[in-house]
Amino acid sequence: MAATATLHLRGIFARMVVFLLLLNALSSVTCDEQVPLLLWTSDGISSPTQSPPAAGHIIGQQQLTSYLEKALNEGPRNVVLFLQDKMSIEDFTMYGGAFGNKQDTAFPNLEGALMSSSSRLVLPAVSWPASNAVIGQLQDQLETSPLYMDPETLSQLRLNASSPALLVFRLPYGLGADLMSAKEILSGNDEVIGQVLSTMNVQAIPYTAIYTALQPSREAASLSMEAGLGGGRSLLQARGGYRERERERERQRRIKDKAGIHAPVEFKEGEDTCILLWAKGLSVSILRSGRWEEHDLTPSTFGEGVTPQLHGSSCTKTKSKLVLNYENVLGHRSFKLIFAMSQRNYQVSARRWFTLDSVELEYDRTTARFNGSRKVYAPAEYSYRCESVTNFRWPQLVPRSLTDPANQWRVSFQDFQIQGFNVSGGEFSYASDCAGFFSAGIWMGLMTSLLLVLVLTYGLHMIMQLHTMDRFDDPKGPAISVPQTE
Repeated sequence: MAATATLHLRGIFARMVVFLLLLNALSSVTCDEQVPLLLWTSDGISSPTQSPPAAGHIIGQQQLTSYLEKALNEGPRNVVLFLQDKMSIEDFTMYGGAFGNKQDTAFPNLEGALMSSSSRLVLPAVSWPASNAVIGQLQDQLETSPLYMDPETLSQLRLNASSPALLVFRLPYGLGADLMSAKEILSGNDEVIGQVLSTMNVQAIPYTAIYTALQPSREAASLSMEAGLGGGRSLLQARGGYRERERERERQRRIKDKAGIHAPVEFKEGEDTCILLWAKGLSVSILRSGRWEEHDLTPSTFGEGVTPQLHGSSCTKTKSKLVLNYENVLGHRSFKLIFAMSQRNYQVSARRWFTLDSVELEYDRTTARFNGSRKVYAPAEYSYRCESVTNFRWPQLVPRSLTDPANQWRVSFQDFQIQGFNVSGGEFSYASDCAGFFSAGIWMGLMTSLLLVLVLTYGLHMIMQLHTMDRFDDPKGPAISVPQTE
């Protein structure tokens, strides 16, 4: 009997050790770079079950697209997307009643929806750039534009089961000074989820629900250390320097704020932001009498109390145009700086890309056009950023033709960033930088490696040319005579 009890206790202890090691692996792998994604269908709607990924596997953008495509092809095409600002797997382990305390969970509505759904999929580790682009992926697969909603206006919307719809509900996430602030925010988000799902059930429209975030909530790893029992060593103690790093980032952010970092130019179509532009410096120059005359557009475009004139701007699903209107620029009473962008799907890369088709200068009924589509481009769900965008020094912008008035102009954009599609929350998406992959250091390393490979190849070739003697001198016999021709 005693031996049986001992074996039972050893089994429990072994399972606890395996669980703690698994939790440590999940925390170390997913917290900094991945976010979870939960997908389920409405009650009573069944679709083929998708196999979850292997433990520790990180879902990339291509695999996430495959999961979403299969779910939407075989399930309801009315999609309810709950997009939280930040979220990590630690949010569920800390506040989801994962250790048996279900009464203290912060996700009762979410857990109830998952339990009642016959088709659900849980992806614990999705690469956050992939989750950041989930709106664009759903938009491409549903072929409809997203509708940013709140629970109050959802009841006034009438959906059709045969017509796809993409309803996006933005959920906040923040951490205050105490440990309970994050739980209160997550509980409030869960109430929003419950209210939205109740409204959808009242309308009796089949739907597919998705719950994910734009980026990981790294603060959760720091908080889990403080929530350890009795202040003992935590499994996540290897991240003890996280709090110091956050303090340093906050200090750097304040320094930038004091230095006068201005807000981006924002163009809205209705209530939704569709174009964002930011630059440290915007300037134009014209060639007159053999010398360049320069005008700085930055003070008229950015800064506190500055409201740029954007009349003439527009944006659609495939084309966007940002028009900056100025007065008295280099002797021209009316002056316009126009950024024309478009996006389309490229079959080779199997994704959508946006390009800056042209930068135009309009003045005195004359238009100077620069082509930027060959150099300025990025994935449609990303923004584009470059240290310097010019038409004269390492040019990304080139005149349309040799006779175009653009040959008399110079444009210079410093620390340039622009996004014309899939703008979410009035903030830039993940930036696609113009910096080339092969830097000077990389080329030096490649050339050095190539030289060493050539030396090694030559040495091996010389060694392979060595031949051993095929005849030997016998002291008991006559001496060997070797002709000089041999």
